[in-house]
Amino acid sequence: MASQKIQIFDTTLRDGEQVPGCKLNRDEKLVIAKQLELLGVDVIEAGFPVSSPGDFEAVQAIAAQTREATVCGLSRAVENDIRVAAEALKLARYPRIHTGIGTSEMHIRYKLCTTPEDVMARAVAAVKLAKSFVEDVEFYAEDAGRTDNVFLARMCEAAIRAGATVLNIPDTTGYCLPQEYGAKIKYLAENVTGIHNVTLSTHCHNDLGMATANSIAGAINGARQIECTINGVGERAGNTALEEVVMVLRQHPYLQLATGIVTPLLAETSAMVAHLMSMPVQANKAVVGANAFSHSSGIHQDGVIKHRETYEIMNPRDVGMADSSIVLTARSGRAALAYRLQKIGYDFDRQSLNKAYASFLQLADRQKEVVDHDLHALVEQEQLINAG
Repeated sequence: MASQKIQIFDTTLRDGEQVPGCKLNRDEKLVIAKQLELLGVDVIEAGFPVSSPGDFEAVQAIAAQTREATVCGLSRAVENDIRVAAEALKLARYPRIHTGIGTSEMHIRYKLCTTPEDVMARAVAAVKLAKSFVEDVEFYAEDAGRTDNVFLARMCEAAIRAGATVLNIPDTTGYCLPQEYGAKIKYLAENVTGIHNVTLSTHCHNDLGMATANSIAGAINGARQIECTINGVGERAGNTALEEVVMVLRQHPYLQLATGIVTPLLAETSAMVAHLMSMPVQANKAVVGANAFSHSSGIHQDGVIKHRETYEIMNPRDVGMADSSIVLTARSGRAALAYRLQKIGYDFDRQSLNKAYASFLQLADRQKEVVDHDLHALVEQEQLINAG
């Protein structure tokens, strides 16, 4: 059975840019948008056009530049927002307006200060207006993660009747457990009239560290678009990390869900976004972190040297990283030391290796990591001792 396609909706330039201190200028956004298109994302959410003249210009420029991906502009369920978004997207080959409103009791009562009936009427009016400008309209039910499923289904049906082509079901606060979020998507897939004519989309935040798990649960239960960002950047604790969901689906082919992402460009794209946003990637970040394919424990090193897949479920080259890294520390064993010595041109017999290893451990106890320069010095020291 052929795999079903999961659309990748990248919102690095909109939701991702909402991180304090990560503001991008127009030219930087154009560079990232071009890279995202090379990466193979299906939809680029280029910004929130009504929010500022600069954001409007950036969305407009990205719309003009992008030829393969859909270019999306965000709006609230507000007439002026939608008109401005439509204007910014005029030059897009494949334009999409992304509009919506809060649907949870929390948002309706305390943020919007209105009624469920009013929210539904505003949602329908927004989708209809957006549809008058573009064919592709995505409706977001903000805080869907905390929205009653029956009411959420009614909202989705109303949005479909109004002309929505994509339904975004955000876990805006990162509150859901994977089984809860998956069940929510499944409920909508089974109970919303007309659901088979539109695309269900996930948009999960990482407040409790479950954005990737929730997005995958959503895809397993019927969502066919995942909204995400490079490196998981975004509001508060961030969004679903693009590189994570893409590689989860790649490494679990039995799910029969696939993306069109060119995975060898993941590390390059990660580094570009980290640099332009001045937002370093944590070393232990999944898939693209500096330590993602590094090994310092002797047991792990021995296994990886013998057969990489003993401790690595991904090939580093599949995500654009260099080969696995054997990092020498006080926890490293003889196999790792011999491996690294061979890499720099030395081949010790067992007796010499044992002697060098004793000296290596003394050095490793004094510093965090033993690098190639240290190994050269260690070999010279051992040779002098042997000569004496």
